[in-house]
Amino acid sequence: MRLPHHYMPKFLINGGKRLTGEITVAGFKNAVLPILSATLLTKRECVISNVPRILDVDNFLKILLGLGARVARRGNSVKISCAGVKKFTPEKKLVSSMRASVLLLGALLGRTGKAKLVYPGGDIIGTRPIDVHLRGFAALGASASVGADISVAAKKLQGAELFGESSVTGTENLILAAVLASGRSRIKLAAQEPHIGLLCRFLNKMGARISGIDTHTITIDGVARLHGARIRVIPDMIEAGTFAILGAATKSHFVIKGVEHGHLDAVYNKLWEMGVNFEKQGNNLIINRPTGDYRGATVRTGLYPNLATDLQPPFGVLATQARGKTIIHDWVFEGRLGYLPELKKMGANVKLIDSHRAEIIGPTKLRGGTIRGLDIRSGMTFLIAALVAKGKSVIDEIHHIDRGYERIDERLRALGAGIERVN
Repeated sequence: MRLPHHYMPKFLINGGKRLTGEITVAGFKNAVLPILSATLLTKRECVISNVPRILDVDNFLKILLGLGARVARRGNSVKISCAGVKKFTPEKKLVSSMRASVLLLGALLGRTGKAKLVYPGGDIIGTRPIDVHLRGFAALGASASVGADISVAAKKLQGAELFGESSVTGTENLILAAVLASGRSRIKLAAQEPHIGLLCRFLNKMGARISGIDTHTITIDGVARLHGARIRVIPDMIEAGTFAILGAATKSHFVIKGVEHGHLDAVYNKLWEMGVNFEKQGNNLIINRPTGDYRGATVRTGLYPNLATDLQPPFGVLATQARGKTIIHDWVFEGRLGYLPELKKMGANVKLIDSHRAEIIGPTKLRGGTIRGLDIRSGMTFLIAALVAKGKSVIDEIHHIDRGYERIDERLRALGAGIERVN
């Protein structure tokens, strides 16, 4: 049952405060969901640690339970046994709540030889076709039909030459389908995001034979079966980058703990270019108060190790506090600029050039307002904007933020932010 709108939780934010203290980066949402999918490929128990307590993980675990898995959760650790999984049709409502459920196609195809699921849902950021996935499954010997549901089936999966087209979930799905296929598969133009490398290492711990990890050509020699394994989820590079931008935009001084610096080269390069005062110290990132004006820049997203599309909207908020012109160019998704009209209502000087490009002139003073979260990243972006703005703001539909950020209100309050969750 969906609650009436006025009973849905909201964030009340009293902005304009400078923050201080320490905040620790959680486990990476985009890494844990493919690993949860991979547990379907064995009947043995798997243990995953550093799992963030977020809505997308909760819903993914519910999907696995519905398929017949046993799940035990303790703190940030999850034990999963998929010995009892015989179903191949995941629960529709949960699948339609998040894009990452598309990974169940490759995992269930490898496990049961077939899979059927509704079109995955999630964020309203533009079209995200699954042609890469379906072409790859066909090359491995599966048939596919697409209507209201996506159905894939194969009597036997056979290794093949595959083309990843730098699609993250496409590459992950082909890896999941190929590890138990007969013979050798090679994925050319595989995406290189750090969580794809983590998925490959987890599967190798389970007995898979994957080489070329962290390169654009991944080779998979199929094995007959996989066993259980343990893995620790890597720190969330999107969350780390978001916290860094939050610190800069609010002109605060605080420490971000548990950062994997090697995953953040593009973020650090853009922060440096815009004049943000930061330093690396061990596994910590220290955001310092600015010593001068921030500078406008060109914020262009791209394939890893370029700037992630998920971090473009937070940089849009920082651009409102920078002197001069910032060009935002997000060629990945045509809906990723959907947050800018809301930012304009808060006082930002924004001009949309086309569906992929915009111009922001700063600095401008942002003012509080009532904002509706559109998706995970824009929801968090509005939260940053509300913390920058003078006065009070209300953010509706915060379930989007809860999908990707663990207890964000508590963690930000510990830094001194004026944020409260209310029904």
